[in-house]
Amino acid sequence: MPLTSVEQTAQVVSQTVLVVDDEPTARLALAARLKRLGYRVIQAGDGKAGLEALRRERPSLTILDWMMPEMDGPSFCEYVRRDPELLTSQILMMTSHDQPEQIAEGLARGADDFLSKAASKYEITARVQAGIRAATLVRRLSDATEEIRQKQEALEQELQSAARYVESLLPPPGAILPGVRMVHAYRPSLALGGDLFNVVPWSEDALGLYLLDASGHGVSPALRSASFATFLRRDSLLRHVGSNDPGAILTEANKQFPLTESGHYFTIVFASLDLRCHTLSYATAGHGGALLHRRSGEVCWMAQPNLPLGFDPSTTYVTATLPIGRGDRLYLLSDGLYEFPAASGELWGQRRLDMTIQALGQQPLETVITETIAEAVRWQGHEQFPDDVALMGVEVAI
Repeated sequence: MPLTSVEQTAQVVSQTVLVVDDEPTARLALAARLKRLGYRVIQAGDGKAGLEALRRERPSLTILDWMMPEMDGPSFCEYVRRDPELLTSQILMMTSHDQPEQIAEGLARGADDFLSKAASKYEITARVQAGIRAATLVRRLSDATEEIRQKQEALEQELQSAARYVESLLPPPGAILPGVRMVHAYRPSLALGGDLFNVVPWSEDALGLYLLDASGHGVSPALRSASFATFLRRDSLLRHVGSNDPGAILTEANKQFPLTESGHYFTIVFASLDLRCHTLSYATAGHGGALLHRRSGEVCWMAQPNLPLGFDPSTTYVTATLPIGRGDRLYLLSDGLYEFPAASGELWGQRRLDMTIQALGQQPLETVITETIAEAVRWQGHEQFPDDVALMGVEVAI
């Protein structure tokens, strides 16, 4: 909508123009013309005084004479463009030089536009208005950039807060059953996701373990994972499922957590360790991040081809069972630990993860966890993973 004459007058009055010229007569004449146009005008008689006024007043437009003693117009421009606080200032250079090479020099050294000293009052008005418009756009852009920066800082603080909350839900490392130890590492990405893992105590010789991932990134999937973790508590599972069977647990979870309106879902691996029977039972839903590293050195990936939770409420998830013995280690991990690229674009992949764990062998579990992540960092060439990285290792010592 076009501005009214009152609004246009108000805009003009709000603008300040700095005139820098060592010739008093020319400076006063130009200042008088600008004041008649409605601008607030400040004056400086040389380049040094002009810089002081520019820094102090931050005018919308500076009209600058080319020829001045000590500091000429182009030198003034160069100084302004080197100063981070002043470099966006709009500068209109006055000159009697109208040769193309001279104008090119002035532009190259920092002027935004030129005004001939012989210019008509109509040209002066037009070029000043153009300079003011440019200054207004630059300031709006600067304000928008600052607003974006502040919102980005607020978002990063929000993500850091969410990451701390997720970490508060993780189990403490150490003994989780007599003769069974657990060590874990969690590395949230800048784009916080929904990886979460925990231990579910069943009895003195049995427990459940899970690692789940909510699709998407940000605070929302992290909070959805936290909500799911409430369902996976022992009392809740006994109430809703009535069993510690992993397949039955995921089958019920599939009904409890359908796809969201925006199409988000969960993947999960759930395992039950029974020391009395020396068995490891497990079920997965769209999740391939579980492997059993036997004391013999064999690595067995625990993966089942099935849908993530929430796609089809009639899906039944099946439990698989493996024997587990002394010295065997179970690793639950997020796909963020192997689905990331090196600088060349090549993914690290499950095979390299597999080889890393095999190479570390029976070194202390803490060492395996730490060195596996360190090897992944070396592969990608930097510390920050593109997705959340979670790795839980469980060692059976009896």
